[in-house]
Amino acid sequence: MSTAHASAIVVSDEIAEATAAGRPVVALESTIFTHGLPRPINEEVALEAEDIVRQEGAVPATIGIVAGTAVVGLSNEQIHQLSNETEVVKVSQRDLAVVAAKRLSGGTTVAATAFLAHHAGIRVFSTGGLGGVHQGASETFDESADLTTLAGVPIVIVSAGVKSILDIPATLERLETLNITVLGFGTNAYPGFYVTESGSWIEYAVDAPEEVAAVLRAQVDFGLSSAVLVANPISREKQLDPDEHARVIGEAWARAAAGGIAGNATTPFLLDYIQRATKGESLRVNIDVYRSNARLGAQIARAAALS
Repeated sequence: MSTAHASAIVVSDEIAEATAAGRPVVALESTIFTHGLPRPINEEVALEAEDIVRQEGAVPATIGIVAGTAVVGLSNEQIHQLSNETEVVKVSQRDLAVVAAKRLSGGTTVAATAFLAHHAGIRVFSTGGLGGVHQGASETFDESADLTTLAGVPIVIVSAGVKSILDIPATLERLETLNITVLGFGTNAYPGFYVTESGSWIEYAVDAPEEVAAVLRAQVDFGLSSAVLVANPISREKQLDPDEHARVIGEAWARAAAGGIAGNATTPFLLDYIQRATKGESLRVNIDVYRSNARLGAQIARAAALS
Protein backbone atom coordinates (compact mmCIF):
# COMPACT_ATOMS: atom_id res chain seq x y z
CA MET A 1 0.00 0.00 0.00
CA SER A 2 1.13 3.56 -0.76
CA THR A 3 2.54 5.82 1.95
CA ALA A 4 0.50 8.84 0.81
CA HIS A 5 -0.56 11.08 3.72
CA ALA A 6 -4.00 10.14 4.98
CA SER A 7 -5.29 13.74 5.06
CA ALA A 8 -4.76 14.05 1.30
CA ILE A 9 -7.03 11.11 0.53
CA VAL A 10 -10.50 10.27 1.83
CA VAL A 11 -11.63 6.66 1.55
CA SER A 12 -15.39 6.24 1.89
CA ASP A 13 -16.68 4.15 4.78
CA GLU A 14 -18.07 1.53 2.39
CA ILE A 15 -14.73 1.06 0.64
CA ALA A 16 -12.71 1.07 3.86
CA GLU A 17 -15.00 -1.54 5.41
CA ALA A 18 -14.98 -3.70 2.28
CA THR A 19 -11.19 -3.74 1.90
CA ALA A 20 -10.71 -4.40 5.62
CA ALA A 21 -13.07 -7.37 5.40
CA GLY A 22 -11.40 -8.75 2.27
CA ARG A 23 -14.49 -8.24 0.13
CA PRO A 24 -14.10 -7.71 -3.63
CA VAL A 25 -13.70 -4.05 -4.63
CA VAL A 26 -13.22 -2.58 -8.12
CA ALA A 27 -11.72 0.85 -8.72
CA LEU A 28 -13.27 2.97 -11.50
CA GLU A 29 -11.73 6.10 -12.99
CA SER A 30 -13.47 9.45 -13.33
CA THR A 31 -11.97 11.00 -16.48
CA ILE A 32 -14.31 8.82 -18.53
CA PHE A 33 -17.23 10.90 -17.29
CA THR A 34 -15.48 14.23 -16.66
CA HIS A 35 -13.68 14.38 -20.01
CA GLY A 36 -14.37 11.31 -22.12
CA LEU A 37 -18.14 11.33 -22.63
CA PRO A 38 -20.66 14.07 -23.47
CA ARG A 39 -23.36 15.22 -21.07
CA PRO A 40 -25.78 13.87 -19.91
CA ILE A 41 -24.73 10.35 -20.91
CA ASN A 42 -21.48 10.73 -18.95
CA GLU A 43 -23.22 10.60 -15.57
CA GLU A 44 -25.50 7.77 -16.72
CA VAL A 45 -22.52 5.65 -17.77
CA ALA A 46 -20.67 6.34 -14.50
CA LEU A 47 -23.61 5.16 -12.43
CA GLU A 48 -24.28 2.22 -14.75
CA ALA A 49 -20.69 1.02 -14.34
CA GLU A 50 -21.14 1.04 -10.57
CA ASP A 51 -24.38 -0.93 -10.95
CA ILE A 52 -22.65 -3.53 -13.14
CA VAL A 53 -19.93 -4.02 -10.53
CA ARG A 54 -22.54 -4.49 -7.78
CA GLN A 55 -24.53 -6.94 -9.92
CA GLU A 56 -21.39 -9.05 -10.22
CA GLY A 57 -20.95 -9.20 -6.46
CA ALA A 58 -18.27 -6.54 -5.92
CA VAL A 59 -18.15 -3.03 -4.47
CA PRO A 60 -17.47 -0.14 -6.90
CA ALA A 61 -14.96 2.52 -5.89
CA THR A 62 -15.18 5.42 -8.31
CA ILE A 63 -12.21 7.73 -7.71
CA GLY A 64 -11.97 11.47 -8.30
CA ILE A 65 -10.88 14.81 -6.85
CA VAL A 66 -13.45 17.01 -5.11
CA ALA A 67 -12.32 20.51 -4.11
CA GLY A 68 -8.73 19.37 -3.72
CA THR A 69 -9.45 16.13 -1.87
CA ALA A 70 -8.85 12.77 -3.51
CA VAL A 71 -11.90 10.62 -2.84
CA VAL A 72 -11.83 6.83 -3.14
CA GLY A 73 -15.48 5.86 -3.37
CA LEU A 74 -17.31 8.90 -4.73
CA SER A 75 -20.94 9.26 -3.67
CA ASN A 76 -23.69 9.60 -6.29
CA GLU A 77 -23.86 13.29 -5.42
CA GLN A 78 -20.13 13.72 -6.01
CA ILE A 79 -20.35 11.86 -9.32
CA HIS A 80 -23.19 14.19 -10.31
CA GLN A 81 -21.10 17.21 -9.31
CA LEU A 82 -18.02 16.14 -11.28
CA SER A 83 -20.15 15.13 -14.27
CA ASN A 84 -21.68 18.58 -14.57
CA GLU A 85 -19.05 21.10 -13.42
CA THR A 86 -17.38 23.03 -16.23
CA GLU A 87 -14.07 23.71 -14.45
CA VAL A 88 -13.12 20.10 -13.71
CA VAL A 89 -9.49 19.40 -14.62
CA LYS A 90 -7.88 16.20 -15.90
CA VAL A 91 -5.63 14.81 -13.17
CA SER A 92 -2.71 12.46 -13.70
CA GLN A 93 -0.43 11.35 -10.88
CA ARG A 94 1.91 14.31 -11.37
CA ASP A 95 -1.02 16.74 -10.93
CA LEU A 96 -2.29 15.42 -7.59
CA ALA A 97 -0.29 17.75 -5.34
CA VAL A 98 -1.01 20.87 -7.42
CA VAL A 99 -4.72 20.12 -7.62
CA ALA A 100 -4.85 19.52 -3.87
CA ALA A 101 -3.00 22.75 -3.10
CA LYS A 102 -5.25 24.77 -5.39
CA ARG A 103 -8.36 22.94 -4.13
CA LEU A 104 -9.49 22.09 -7.63
CA SER A 105 -11.89 19.36 -8.67
CA GLY A 106 -10.81 16.82 -11.23
CA GLY A 107 -11.27 13.55 -13.02
CA THR A 108 -8.49 11.04 -12.39
CA THR A 109 -6.68 9.37 -15.27
CA VAL A 110 -5.55 5.74 -15.29
CA ALA A 111 -2.26 6.73 -13.63
CA ALA A 112 -3.84 8.76 -10.81
CA THR A 113 -6.67 6.27 -10.30
CA ALA A 114 -4.28 3.31 -10.05
CA PHE A 115 -2.08 5.20 -7.57
CA LEU A 116 -5.03 6.16 -5.35
CA ALA A 117 -6.66 2.72 -5.58
CA HIS A 118 -3.43 1.07 -4.46
CA HIS A 119 -3.21 3.48 -1.53
CA ALA A 120 -6.69 2.35 -0.47
CA GLY A 121 -5.80 -1.34 -0.70
CA ILE A 122 -7.82 -2.02 -3.86
CA ARG A 123 -6.34 -4.72 -6.09
CA VAL A 124 -8.51 -4.50 -9.24
CA PHE A 125 -9.23 -1.51 -11.48
CA SER A 126 -11.47 -1.42 -14.57
CA THR A 127 -11.07 1.26 -17.19
CA GLY A 128 -11.79 1.76 -20.89
CA GLY A 129 -8.44 2.20 -22.59
CA LEU A 130 -4.90 2.86 -21.43
CA GLY A 131 -2.59 5.64 -22.46
CA GLY A 132 0.47 4.54 -24.37
CA VAL A 133 3.21 5.52 -26.77
CA HIS A 134 2.09 8.10 -29.31
CA GLN A 135 2.82 8.03 -33.01
CA GLY A 136 6.19 9.70 -33.68
CA ALA A 137 7.32 9.29 -30.08
CA SER A 138 10.86 8.50 -31.22
CA GLU A 139 11.14 12.21 -31.99
CA THR A 140 8.64 13.80 -29.60
CA PHE A 141 9.08 11.47 -26.59
CA ASP A 142 5.29 11.64 -26.25
CA GLU A 143 4.33 8.78 -23.97
CA SER A 144 1.52 8.51 -21.45
CA ALA A 145 2.39 8.67 -17.76
CA ASP A 146 0.08 5.68 -17.35
CA LEU A 147 2.91 3.38 -18.39
CA THR A 148 5.53 4.49 -15.88
CA THR A 149 2.99 4.69 -13.06
CA LEU A 150 1.83 1.14 -13.72
CA ALA A 151 5.42 -0.06 -13.50
CA GLY A 152 5.28 0.73 -9.78
CA VAL A 153 1.69 -0.10 -8.80
CA PRO A 154 0.88 -3.80 -8.19
CA ILE A 155 -2.75 -3.79 -9.30
CA VAL A 156 -4.79 -5.67 -11.91
CA ILE A 157 -6.09 -3.32 -14.60
CA VAL A 158 -8.78 -4.42 -17.06
CA SER A 159 -8.84 -2.46 -20.31
CA ALA A 160 -9.56 -2.94 -24.02
CA GLY A 161 -5.97 -2.11 -24.89
CA VAL A 162 -4.92 1.36 -25.95
CA LYS A 163 -6.74 3.65 -28.37
CA SER A 164 -5.90 2.71 -31.94
CA ILE A 165 -4.61 6.22 -32.68
CA LEU A 166 -1.55 5.31 -30.59
CA ASP A 167 1.51 3.29 -31.60
CA ILE A 168 0.39 -0.11 -30.32
CA PRO A 169 3.55 -2.12 -31.16
CA ALA A 170 5.72 0.53 -29.48
CA THR A 171 3.39 0.55 -26.46
CA LEU A 172 3.73 -3.21 -26.07
CA GLU A 173 7.51 -2.88 -26.29
CA ARG A 174 7.47 -0.26 -23.51
CA LEU A 175 5.26 -2.47 -21.35
CA GLU A 176 7.79 -5.26 -21.72
CA THR A 177 10.68 -2.93 -20.86
CA LEU A 178 8.81 -1.74 -17.77
CA ASN A 179 8.19 -5.34 -16.63
CA ILE A 180 4.41 -4.93 -16.80
CA THR A 181 2.60 -8.24 -17.32
CA VAL A 182 0.07 -8.28 -20.18
CA LEU A 183 -2.61 -10.97 -20.40
CA GLY A 184 -5.12 -11.37 -23.20
CA PHE A 185 -8.53 -12.41 -21.91
CA GLY A 186 -9.50 -15.35 -24.09
CA THR A 187 -7.04 -14.38 -26.82
CA ASN A 188 -3.40 -13.79 -27.75
CA ALA A 189 -4.46 -10.98 -30.11
CA TYR A 190 -3.99 -7.60 -28.48
CA PRO A 191 -7.20 -5.55 -28.87
CA GLY A 192 -7.39 -2.22 -30.66
CA PHE A 193 -10.03 -0.68 -28.38
CA TYR A 194 -12.55 0.10 -31.14
CA VAL A 195 -11.78 -3.21 -32.86
CA THR A 196 -11.32 -6.72 -31.53
CA GLU A 197 -7.80 -7.17 -32.87
CA SER A 198 -5.09 -4.56 -33.39
CA GLY A 199 -2.78 -6.76 -35.45
CA SER A 200 -0.32 -7.10 -32.55
CA TRP A 201 0.07 -10.26 -30.52
CA ILE A 202 0.87 -10.98 -26.88
CA GLU A 203 2.47 -14.03 -25.35
CA TYR A 204 0.03 -14.98 -22.61
CA ALA A 205 -3.72 -15.56 -22.62
CA VAL A 206 -6.10 -16.42 -19.78
CA ASP A 207 -9.58 -17.83 -20.10
CA ALA A 208 -11.21 -17.19 -16.73
CA PRO A 209 -11.21 -14.63 -13.90
CA GLU A 210 -9.74 -17.29 -11.62
CA GLU A 211 -6.62 -17.45 -13.79
CA VAL A 212 -6.12 -13.71 -13.43
CA ALA A 213 -6.57 -14.03 -9.66
CA ALA A 214 -3.88 -16.74 -9.63
CA VAL A 215 -1.48 -14.44 -11.49
CA LEU A 216 -2.21 -11.64 -9.02
CA ARG A 217 -1.57 -13.98 -6.11
CA ALA A 218 1.78 -15.03 -7.65
CA GLN A 219 2.71 -11.35 -8.19
CA VAL A 220 2.19 -10.78 -4.48
CA ASP A 221 4.14 -13.90 -3.54
CA PHE A 222 7.12 -12.74 -5.61
CA GLY A 223 6.89 -9.21 -4.23
CA LEU A 224 6.60 -7.76 -7.74
CA SER A 225 5.72 -4.07 -7.84
CA SER A 226 4.25 -3.73 -11.34
CA ALA A 227 0.69 -3.97 -12.63
CA VAL A 228 -0.97 -6.86 -14.40
CA LEU A 229 -2.80 -5.62 -17.50
CA VAL A 230 -5.76 -7.69 -18.67
CA ALA A 231 -6.56 -6.91 -22.31
CA ASN A 232 -10.27 -7.56 -22.72
CA PRO A 233 -11.28 -7.18 -26.39
CA ILE A 234 -14.68 -5.95 -27.46
CA SER A 235 -16.71 -8.71 -29.12
CA ARG A 236 -16.65 -8.91 -32.91
CA GLU A 237 -20.39 -8.24 -32.97
CA LYS A 238 -19.94 -4.90 -31.18
CA GLN A 239 -16.67 -3.66 -32.69
CA LEU A 240 -16.40 -0.90 -35.27
CA ASP A 241 -16.25 -2.29 -38.78
CA PRO A 242 -12.46 -2.90 -39.17
CA ASP A 243 -12.37 -1.49 -42.72
CA GLU A 244 -14.24 1.65 -41.69
CA HIS A 245 -12.01 1.92 -38.63
CA ALA A 246 -8.83 1.83 -40.75
CA ARG A 247 -10.23 4.35 -43.22
CA VAL A 248 -11.36 6.81 -40.55
CA ILE A 249 -8.08 6.60 -38.62
CA GLY A 250 -6.19 7.41 -41.83
CA GLU A 251 -8.49 10.32 -42.59
CA ALA A 252 -8.15 11.65 -39.03
CA TRP A 253 -4.37 11.71 -39.20
CA ALA A 254 -4.46 13.36 -42.63
CA ARG A 255 -6.82 16.09 -41.38
CA ALA A 256 -4.64 16.66 -38.32
CA ALA A 257 -1.54 17.07 -40.48
CA ALA A 258 -3.34 19.41 -42.91
CA GLY A 259 -4.60 21.53 -40.03
CA GLY A 260 -1.25 21.75 -38.29
CA ILE A 261 -2.64 19.97 -35.22
CA ALA A 262 0.20 18.88 -32.92
CA GLY A 263 1.13 18.19 -29.31
CA ASN A 264 -1.57 17.90 -26.66
CA ALA A 265 -4.24 19.00 -29.15
CA THR A 266 -3.71 15.90 -31.32
CA THR A 267 -5.52 13.23 -29.31
CA PRO A 268 -8.71 15.28 -28.65
CA PHE A 269 -8.81 16.27 -32.33
CA LEU A 270 -8.42 12.68 -33.55
CA LEU A 271 -11.00 11.25 -31.16
CA ASP A 272 -13.50 13.98 -32.02
CA TYR A 273 -12.96 13.38 -35.73
CA ILE A 274 -13.45 9.62 -35.30
CA GLN A 275 -16.70 10.15 -33.40
CA ARG A 276 -18.09 12.48 -36.04
CA ALA A 277 -16.88 10.38 -38.98
CA THR A 278 -18.44 7.21 -37.54
CA LYS A 279 -21.69 9.06 -36.74
CA GLY A 280 -21.38 8.26 -33.06
CA GLU A 281 -20.51 4.59 -33.46
CA SER A 282 -17.12 5.10 -31.79
CA LEU A 283 -18.92 6.56 -28.76
CA ARG A 284 -21.18 3.50 -28.65
CA VAL A 285 -18.11 1.22 -28.74
CA ASN A 286 -16.45 3.29 -26.00
CA ILE A 287 -19.42 2.72 -23.71
CA ASP A 288 -19.73 -0.99 -24.58
CA VAL A 289 -16.03 -1.45 -23.82
CA TYR A 290 -16.42 0.18 -20.41
CA ARG A 291 -19.43 -1.95 -19.51
CA SER A 292 -17.57 -5.13 -20.43
CA ASN A 293 -14.47 -4.15 -18.49
CA ALA A 294 -16.46 -3.20 -15.39
CA ARG A 295 -18.11 -6.62 -15.47
CA LEU A 296 -14.87 -8.54 -15.94
CA GLY A 297 -13.11 -6.48 -13.29
CA ALA A 298 -15.80 -7.39 -10.76
CA GLN A 299 -15.49 -11.05 -11.66
CA ILE A 300 -11.73 -10.93 -11.19
CA ALA A 301 -12.06 -9.07 -7.88
CA ARG A 302 -14.50 -11.68 -6.65
CA ALA A 303 -12.19 -14.52 -7.69
CA ALA A 304 -9.22 -12.80 -6.01
CA ALA A 305 -11.20 -12.32 -2.80
CA LEU A 306 -12.01 -16.03 -2.68
CA SER A 307 -8.45 -17.18 -3.38
